[in-house]
Amino acid sequence: MLPRPGPALLVALTLAACSDGGGAPTSDATTTTTPATTSTATATTTDAPSTTTGDVPTTTPGSESTTTTLPDPETTTPGTTSTTSSSSTSDTTTTTDPDPAESRCDETPTTITCPKQTLEFGPWQRDVHWQVPLGDPPASGWPVVLMFQGSFFSAELTWVATDDLPFGAFNQTHVVKALLDHGFAVITPETRLDGGTFWDTNIPPYSLNWESSEDHELMLALFIAIGDGTFGDLDPTRLFATGVSSGGYMTSRMAVAYPGKFRSLAIAAAAYATCSGPLCDIPELPADHPPTLLLHGELDATVPLYTAEAYHDALLAAGFDTRLVTDPQDGHGWIAASPAEVLTWFQTYP
Repeated sequence: MLPRPGPALLVALTLAACSDGGGAPTSDATTTTTPATTSTATATTTDAPSTTTGDVPTTTPGSESTTTTLPDPETTTPGTTSTTSSSSTSDTTTTTDPDPAESRCDETPTTITCPKQTLEFGPWQRDVHWQVPLGDPPASGWPVVLMFQGSFFSAELTWVATDDLPFGAFNQTHVVKALLDHGFAVITPETRLDGGTFWDTNIPPYSLNWESSEDHELMLALFIAIGDGTFGDLDPTRLFATGVSSGGYMTSRMAVAYPGKFRSLAIAAAAYATCSGPLCDIPELPADHPPTLLLHGELDATVPLYTAEAYHDALLAAGFDTRLVTDPQDGHGWIAASPAEVLTWFQTYP
C-alpha cells in the first residue's frame, strides 16, 4: 500500500522534516513538573544476547508525598535547571536492581546495539521487533513497553544507533537499553511499508475515525499477542507506551483509544494524538488519561514546543499526573535526558 496522497502525505512530510534534528546528546535540560494530586506470527529470528557494563542513572520515585528539589551545585551539570515537584499514589516497587551488572546491549562511546527478535505479524505481515530482559520474569510476566517509531524511520533502527545519527537516535536506543536492563520487555511495531510510512493517529480521516484504521486493528492484535505469549512471558496488565514524533502522537493515541490499558506514557517530540506539527487543538481529555511524561527540544522547528506545553497544561488542568522535560540546545527528536526520564517515569507507575 502506497502512502495516501494529498493532505495526509503533506502532514507526514511535515512531521519528518527537521532543520535541526536531535543528534548527539547534550547536557542542558529544563524540567517542569507539576503532577496531579490524587494473532498471528511467523518467521521468527533471534539475535544472540551479549553483555556489557553500565546503564543510565535512575532515581527512586516517592509515594504519596510532595517534594521540591532544587539543583545541587555539586551534582547538577552546569547550565542545568531542574525544578521537580512530585505526587504519586502508585506503589513504589521497581522492576529490578537499579544498577544491573549485565545488559543485553553492546555499547561503545559511539555505538549501541540491542539484540531483538522479529515476527511477521498479522494479515498485513508487518514486522514487529521485540526483546525481553535477561533473567527470570516475575510470576506475572515482564511489564511491557510499546515503543512507536517516527515517520519514515523503520522501527528496526530503534535497536541500533551511532552517536552521529539525527533525531536523537543514539538516545533512542539508550531508552531501549535502560528499559531492558531494568526489567521491561520492549516491543517496536513497524508502520506500513516496512516502517517507511507513519502512524494513522493524526492523519485524516483516521484522526477522527480511529476504529477504521489499520493501525487500530494492529493494536488490537498486539494486545491479544501480548496476552497469549507470542512475545514471551509478559504481563498484559502492565502496559506502557513511548515514541517519538509520529510515534509520540501514537503514544498519546493509547490514552485516547484504549482506556485503562496503559499504566503511563512517555511522549518525545510530539503532543496530543490528533495534533500535527504546529497545528494543535487539545480537546477534552479522557477521564482516565494515564500519567504522561513529555520530552521536547526547545529548538524543535517541526513540532513546536508550545504544542507539548499546551498538552501539558491541559493534563494539569484536568488533574492528571504529568511532567514536561525540555532541552534548550536540542531540536526535533529524543533529547539526552530521555533514557533516565522514561525509565524513572515508568518505574513510578508500576
